[in-house]
Amino acid sequence: MGKKKLTEQQKKQQRRKKQARRRRRRKILIFVELVILLVLGVGVYAASKWDLLNVNPIDRENVMMNEEVAGNKELKAYTNIALFGIDSRDESLGDGNRSDTIMVASINNKTKEIKMVSVYRDTYLLIPKEDSTYDKANLGYFYGGPELAINELNRNLDLDITDYVSVNFSALIDTIDALGGIDIEITEKECFYINGYMTETAVITGKEKVELYESGLVHLNGMQATAFCRIRYVPTVNGTNDDYGRTERQRVVISKIAEKAKEADLATLNKVVDEVLPNISTSLTAGEILGLLSGIAKYELVDSAGFPFEKVGMGMGSKGDCVVPVDLEYNVEELHRFLFGAEDYTVSGVVKEISDRIIEVSGQKHTKVETDGVN
Repeated sequence: MGKKKLTEQQKKQQRRKKQARRRRRRKILIFVELVILLVLGVGVYAASKWDLLNVNPIDRENVMMNEEVAGNKELKAYTNIALFGIDSRDESLGDGNRSDTIMVASINNKTKEIKMVSVYRDTYLLIPKEDSTYDKANLGYFYGGPELAINELNRNLDLDITDYVSVNFSALIDTIDALGGIDIEITEKECFYINGYMTETAVITGKEKVELYESGLVHLNGMQATAFCRIRYVPTVNGTNDDYGRTERQRVVISKIAEKAKEADLATLNKVVDEVLPNISTSLTAGEILGLLSGIAKYELVDSAGFPFEKVGMGMGSKGDCVVPVDLEYNVEELHRFLFGAEDYTVSGVVKEISDRIIEVSGQKHTKVETDGVN
């Protein structure tokens, strides 16, 4: 028995399929580009707005990287940035808030191609705080703000992240309202939950709630679209449910914002910058942001995915229902293949240890299928 070998024709077919997927996604503006373009400024004009931005640098000495990752030359060719959407009950953007959205944007420094991975917030991972524990991924930010959340991503996923951008509900609402709202296809059940989530969001943000009474292609204001992003209890129009559906909705909203932003005039973008910057926190300095802005026209999203790739939803005792990687070692190998093209990536000892621990408590282990070889 041996692993199945692909014929040249099969390899060509696979390459064509990948190229087709990439062409479809090139028209989508990635979240990090949107944040830089809309929130962190528009070209040199943004330099006059830095005083509105909450710059909170990360102490690089406190950033955890697995030993094998710190010396990985392949990773040096990429800039990896953590993006957090914060479930903030006030205007704070630090610890004490759960990260409703966890994304990693990976920028190829040479080609400017960007790949994005959404880490499901309920993913069962190691939280590498002083008294380390295993829990849902969104608790890393809760316990230690962006610094611990970055360390969580680096430890569990063999990454080298040192920078982040965090936004709260108000930032998303204000951006969408300043752009005049967005049009999204929603179901009747989604309409019901939008109204429900708006009640809580209105209390959190102090903004007005406008009830929604229709389904289909609907024009949503900022409050309604933000509530749409939070739905997890009903399938999307594509049939995706649970936390996977939530991340799908978030990507839909991001793409719709991008479409409106491309059509917006300078006055509208100026309004977005003025209203949204106070609700953003980042470790990026003005110089680093301007460096990214200098090449922004070259950026393009070539692919996006959710992590873990192979997973199962299950109860994890006192931790509640979690998304369990099947298994973490396999998923991290797939992550590095997806982000960096590493076909034969070997995980670090730290990831192997974390993976073994999750297998031990969950009983979930990936089984590699062996098939007869093809000549």
